[in-house]
Amino acid sequence: MFLPRYPFLLVRTASLVVWALVAFSAVAWGLRWSASGNADALSPLAQPTPTEPELEAAARSLGALPAAAVAAPTLASRFQLVGVLSGGASQGAALIAVDGKPARPYRVGRVVVDDLVLQSAQGRRVSLGASAQGPATLTLELPAKK
Repeated sequence: MFLPRYPFLLVRTASLVVWALVAFSAVAWGLRWSASGNADALSPLAQPTPTEPELEAAARSLGALPAAAVAAPTLASRFQLVGVLSGGASQGAALIAVDGKPARPYRVGRVVVDDLVLQSAQGRRVSLGASAQGPATLTLELPAKK
């Protein structure tokens, strides 16, 4: 059996711990009670209004460059002429890539996209327009050989 050398020391220490917990509890409850009574009077001062972060300023401070205005893609930038097979005034075909998709063959007089028809295929150049016999809206040329 364990018998402490100084039994009164154990009692005093336990008593000190209990009274410290009582004092801590009383102070905590007192502060909570006093703060809730003044919450209505101090609420505008106690809670600052949140501000919206300035995302552009933060991006600049981290080294981001300002975004340039994105230009609408031009009609010619949608098409890439890959190959031409000329066969006369109303004959021929062309390999045309539309909107970055793989190139597809089109014959003269066929619709390439919604409102453009392959009008003619001559040498290294093709013409696209609204109709097979109308004026050319767009002329595409093969890239120069390297």
